[in-house]
Amino acid sequence: MRRATAKTTTLLGITAGLAGLEHGIFEIMRGNVRPESLMFASMGPPCKPEISWSACEPALTIFSSYLTAGILTIIVSLFIIIWSAAFIRNKQGGTVLMLLSVVLILTGGGFFPPVIGFISGAAGTKINKPLPEKSPGKITHLAAKLWPLPLVIYMIWIFGQFLIGYYFNDFLKSIMGFGLILILTMLPLSIYTAFAYDFIRNTPEKE
Repeated sequence: MRRATAKTTTLLGITAGLAGLEHGIFEIMRGNVRPESLMFASMGPPCKPEISWSACEPALTIFSSYLTAGILTIIVSLFIIIWSAAFIRNKQGGTVLMLLSVVLILTGGGFFPPVIGFISGAAGTKINKPLPEKSPGKITHLAAKLWPLPLVIYMIWIFGQFLIGYYFNDFLKSIMGFGLILILTMLPLSIYTAFAYDFIRNTPEKE
């Protein structure tokens, strides 16, 4: 088993579920009201998408009310959290997480949470796969030494941005381009370095 990959996938899956929960809670707070369109802001007034650093948590849903969307989003998010924590190492663990992530985007779980869940699910499909038989190269050795730093940076930013945004909304909004690049870089790098770590750790040293 690829242990570093399993740990990384678990943490990424849990963060996707927690982020989905947030969307669901805000949608329930908006009540039994029909969304103005297929795409909408999870957070209702007084949050203003054009002002808030989070754009008031955009999402989409195929359901007819915020309340229904919110309840279903919370249920699916809880499934994602539980599955990521307890079952991701199963043979079909990664595939199930990918499917749950697809459902999450349809219920109202936002856009980033399902993407994170889907990517972590794709990585989860490799947990029980045999490691490559070829010798690891220099880049693989370097990547292995970096794990789990990209994952730590990713986790700090994902949770830290809410605290920064609460107190310094305008500042965080001004650097959201950087934040987006950071997430899109650290997310795949977390998975790649975990792959590399498992590869190196399970490759016998040449005498």
